[in-house]
Amino acid sequence: MIVNERIVSYIHSLEKSNSVVLNEIEKEAIATYVPIIRKEMESFLRVMLTIKQPKRILELGTAIGYSAILMSEYMPKECVIDTIENYEKRIPIAKANFERAGVSNRINLYEGDAMEIMPTLKHKYDFVFMDAAKAQYIYFLPLLKDLMEDGAILITDNVLQDGDIIESRFGVTRRNRTIHSRMREYMYEIKNSKDFETTIVPIGDGITLSVKKGE
Repeated sequence: MIVNERIVSYIHSLEKSNSVVLNEIEKEAIATYVPIIRKEMESFLRVMLTIKQPKRILELGTAIGYSAILMSEYMPKECVIDTIENYEKRIPIAKANFERAGVSNRINLYEGDAMEIMPTLKHKYDFVFMDAAKAQYIYFLPLLKDLMEDGAILITDNVLQDGDIIESRFGVTRRNRTIHSRMREYMYEIKNSKDFETTIVPIGDGITLSVKKGE
């Protein structure tokens, strides 16, 4: 928990309800232990989509489609989402959820490794949401830079790792050390990159909000 638990509970108490289909998918995700974005991130995405009014969104990490459906409800009517998922068991669930939400015509699901798919994409994006394999963020970044328009927004989730990011490498469990070191590398790179202006937002499990600079 990055923020005081009582404050988080209070913030949650103020949130408006989601659509019926999102509420259903959320209950199913909780019942089957599938991680979805936190309420704070939902609210953050709504606001950023309202501000940016994107034309094309790229999402890394579809999971069961929850965040893509949420974004589809707040993006402009002409906007399209391209989303990438590598975990085979979740892909058919995401497709079914897009159908039940009535947004299959606005969301393109790419199946496979984002490192292989991103170089094949033909579009430029003005809004990117990254919530995929945390240890891969640092490797995704150069490919994302090439796909983003000047002024495009990049939102990256789970960057503070439940507070573990401030611990030394030996202060985290052995199985988490690779993620820990690569996330630290990502955080340094995105904060110090000449190509991005970035702020760290300590809500949920930590967010970076980056804007791609022009030439």
